[in-house]
Formats: sequence, C-alpha cells, structure tokens
Amino acid sequence: MLLSITWDVDPTLFTIFGREIRWYGLLWAIGLAVAMYIVQRIFKKENNPEKWYDSLLVYMIVGIVVGARLGHCLFYQPEYYLANPWEILKVWEGGLASHGGVIGIIIAIWLYSRKVTKKSMLWTLDRVMVPTGFTAAMIRFGNLTNHEIYGAPTDAPWGFRFVENLHQWMNGAEPIYTVPSHPTQIYEALVYLLVFAVTMYMYFKTNAVKRQGLITGVGILMIFVARFFIEFVKNVQVDGEYAILESIGLNIGQLLSIPFILWGIWLIWRAMKSSKVQEFKGSKS
Repeated sequence: MLLSITWDVDPTLFTIFGREIRWYGLLWAIGLAVAMYIVQRIFKKENNPEKWYDSLLVYMIVGIVVGARLGHCLFYQPEYYLANPWEILKVWEGGLASHGGVIGIIIAIWLYSRKVTKKSMLWTLDRVMVPTGFTAAMIRFGNLTNHEIYGAPTDAPWGFRFVENLHQWMNGAEPIYTVPSHPTQIYEALVYLLVFAVTMYMYFKTNAVKRQGLITGVGILMIFVARFFIEFVKNVQVDGEYAILESIGLNIGQLLSIPFILWGIWLIWRAMKSSKVQEFKGSKS
C-alpha cells in the first residue's frame, strides 16, 4: 500500500449548550483578529484617525461574510439558492466561496473609502492586503479540519486519507476514508503564508506602499495564479462544474480566478509605470 497520512481530526473543538464550536470557526476568528491587529498597527504607524480603523472593522466583517456566502450560493449553486432564497441565510450549514469573499471585501472597501477616509480605494486595499494572506491561510487550515475542499487521488507520499462519511462518523459511525488525495487545503495555505510574508516585507521594509496599488497587485496576482493551478488537482465542488470542465477544461474556481489575475497584472503595471508617488502618512481629523 502507498504511503499516506490518515487524517482523522475531529472538526469539533468542543460543544457548549448543545452547539458545536469547530476548529474552522476558531481559525476564521484567529485569521480575522490577526489581520485587524496588523491593520491597526499600520494605521497607528501612519497616524491615521482612530475612527478610520473602527469603521473599517465593521465594513470588512460584513463584506467578507456576505460576499463569501453569496459567492458560494450564486457562483456554484444558483439554481438551488434562487429557488430557495431563505437557504442563503443558513451560513452555519457551510458554503463560503473565497472569490465571493474577495468581491465582498472590494465592495466594502469601495463604500468605506467613499464614506470614511475620502481616499482612493487602492489606498485602503494596499493596507488591507498586507495581512490578507494570513487570514486566507487560516481559513484553508479550517477547511482541512472540516475534511473538505481536498483534491483528487494521488500517489504522492503526502496524500491524505480524509473521512468521507464525516457527518455519520461524528455521530458514532465507523469512518470511511477516501483514497490518498491531494491535501489542496495545505497547498493553498502555504502559498497564502508566502503571500503574507511578501506583503509584510513590502509594506514594512520597502517603500512599495508609496506606489498605489502595487502591494494589492502583487498579493492578488500571487493568490489567484496559485489558485488557478491548484484547481487542476482539486475535486469538483458541485455537480454543475462537470459540464463546464467537459466543455472548456476549466472549472468555476479557475474561471473566477482569471479576472483577478488580469487585475493584479494591471495594478502592478500601473503602479510601476506611474511616476506619481503617494503620500505615506494619513491626516489627522
């Protein structure tokens, strides 16, 4: 038998008042808390008004959750959710899409920039992008604990055998394991941690933030190029993707990644071409 790793981690961290608290939720919270701490540190470093940070926290949380949920419902299973719109509200049952989360963040930051800072949307994005890789990595590690979003079968010695009958296993049944499969959650998490290291270095050790859009462009490009290629070894998430794969050879995740890749390239080109260097410090108000 090929070498493999049997992944039998229980998704439930503990139960309180009959409700499960999962590793996924904890990792989500850690990712968001660390991200907001870093953004707060950035704002203090630049002497930006404290109220800017407080408002950003609200905008970001709403944008991420609403965007990720609507992204899953409308990108992956529109027929079901449009026919059963109340099901969209059942976030606790799972179903969040990273592409939708990114779109939600972009819309939230657009509104935030118009109503709060009165600065360019890219000014905010460059600062929010700095810790984004860390948050994204925590979410993927959460997917790992949930035995979800794993890849196709593999002969590699690092293949993971996930619990296939997760719900039944959590209720006392014997586990049924998958064949050794690509742990695509780990692949993505490692890339996102690299993105985090790169964007932290760019902001704190270089003058990249003075070229508006550069940090955002580099982060977006790295994330979605990696996502595009990792999708080749990832399992199809919903039945509707089979038809797309058969017709053009790409799945929904890859199709949604292409506009972000192009946007990232454009942002980098625009930032490097521009001779205008932005002011580093915010203004007290």
